[in-house]
Order: sequence, then structure tokens, then C-alpha cells
Amino acid sequence: MDFKIDKLDGFMVVKVLKEKLDTNIAPNLKSEIVLLSGNGEKNILLDLSQCNYCDSSGLSSILVANRLCKNADGVFIISGLQPAVERLIAVSQLDTVLNIAPDVEDGIQMMRQSIGEK
Repeated sequence: MDFKIDKLDGFMVVKVLKEKLDTNIAPNLKSEIVLLSGNGEKNILLDLSQCNYCDSSGLSSILVANRLCKNADGVFIISGLQPAVERLIAVSQLDTVLNIAPDVEDGIQMMRQSIGEK
């Protein structure tokens, strides 16, 4: 199992259980998020606390999730970025586009505040 998916009140938490978000698991993550979105889920918290590495396919799956949530008038947050992944997101200038929380607890709090405002 590459992911753990939990439904909390009003949003989904998707935890990546692998150290690398790369071409081996990014397509599965993308499919999972498209499926969640297709089932009406528009608020997703992606927990990357176990990922030490992310490549372009991993970034692509993150951006697809962000777009799907935005298009559904929902909220997408990523949390638990490890230093290498955080650097990649900063270098890609995606830190200005994505909602980023330091850890999953902060992400949950951020999500509850965001969906409470909608």
C-alpha cells in the first residue's frame, strides 16, 4: 500500500507511505486523487511527512490535486514537507501557489479554518 486515506469531517487526508514520490507511485497517487475528486471530495490534505524525495511526476500529481480541488471550489493543502521536497517546491516556485502546512496537525487546523470560511 502506497497511501493511507482517512476521511475527517469535511475533508480527506491522503498520507503517502513511501519515501519517494516518483514515477513508481505518482501515477497511483494521481489516480487516487482523481477518483476522490470524481466522488465529490473537494477538500484534500496531502501528508508528505514520510517522503524524502519527489521528482517531476510527483510534482505533477501534487499540481493535479491542487487544480482538481480549486476547480471544485475546494481546498488543497500539503503538509510535512521534508527538506529535499521543500527545496524542490521552492525552486519550482510552487510555494507561492500551494497551501503548505508544517505538519499534518497544522494542516488539519488550516483545513478546518479554510472550509469553515467557505
